Amino acid sequence: MPIPTNYSTPIRMSAKERALSQIQRWIIDGTLQPAEKLIDADLAEVLGVSRTPIREALQLLEVQGLVEMHPGKDTRVKNIEKDDILKMYPTLAALHSLAAELAASLILPEHIEQLKGLNAQFTEAIENGQPYQAMELDEQFHNVIVDVSDNSYISSFSSSLQIHIRRFKYVFLKQRFTSTHESVLEHAAIISALENRDQERAAAMMKQNLLRPMRELHALI
Repeated sequence: MPIPTNYSTPIRMSAKERALSQIQRWIIDGTLQPAEKLIDADLAEVLGVSRTPIREALQLLEVQGLVEMHPGKDTRVKNIEKDDILKMYPTLAALHSLAAELAASLILPEHIEQLKGLNAQFTEAIENGQPYQAMELDEQFHNVIVDVSDNSYISSFSSSLQIHIRRFKYVFLKQRFTSTHESVLEHAAIISALENRDQERAAAMMKQNLLRPMRELHALI
């Protein structure tokens, strides 16, 4: 029989992957608060899985630095330390600034259109009061540039940092929209620099796009 080719492959996730994804999201968006106790039996019941994948997910979250497990005692969401902002954001800014510099010589017209589309959706999410969606679109915008830079080390280190920065970014994106609209303008400036293959300008605007919210968020917390 002929094998069909025009079909969509369903995305299959194991119980551990589903538990990991959902608990991680709850920690990021504040549903699970810093220092909150995590009870595997309760999480298992809510997520409709057994306790084993919950425990496996919590172990991975501990490796990621999002939870703290104390054998024989309890497991809790890791606290947010305010000054960590001043360590994580500059590191990510340096990585993404380099990515923008590299991408300026590699960018294609279709990438430019993709970035413009993402920035338009980002603007809409902010205006509609959808901070989590705005955060995801902002990450997609930056990730396009990281991908275009064609540097696997930037991509790997950036992904690790983003896990922690998401918690801070979510707080920032929930603030008054006059602040976050600055990100829209900075995105537009980054796109313009990339379109003009201006490496210096692209790198500078990318760094500003990350360091400005760092300063504002540090003052808010």
